[in-house]
Amino acid sequence: MPGQKVQARVLSHHPWGVLVKIVGYENAGWSASIDMIEQFSRATSSHDELLALFPPVGSQIDAVIEQIHRWHPPVSVRLTIRPADLESLVWNCDFCGEPITLGPGGNALVLDSRSSDGPGSHTIISHRYCLAERIRPENGGERARALTIGKTY
Repeated sequence: MPGQKVQARVLSHHPWGVLVKIVGYENAGWSASIDMIEQFSRATSSHDELLALFPPVGSQIDAVIEQIHRWHPPVSVRLTIRPADLESLVWNCDFCGEPITLGPGGNALVLDSRSSDGPGSHTIISHRYCLAERIRPENGGERARALTIGKTY
């Protein structure tokens, strides 16, 4: 789930980043990667400096799930290792566009949209309020659940 912390084992280096296996999910059939250029190229002054940030092949690293794409097999998982993301992954709400924190302590909902007539799904990240206000007013129970799902009191 986006925002979830995981351990990843680095399998190989590529010009754009690294391929990894998520520890505990090695046989899940997922394709998992970390796009190092997207994450770090703006913060480095040379290609060699960027390459020095690549974790060594065979190493096990902390990461956070940033995105999951399930349009067609295999499922593609994009991880992030930015230090700020390891503390608290911030994404934009797909309804209002404002920042939202995923993971523990955040107020995000992660919704999987699926069709009843075929494979694949799409993930939507939303503030609780943004989802609740889009549910019909006469459906008060579902609006209330959108505001409280996953919360423990």
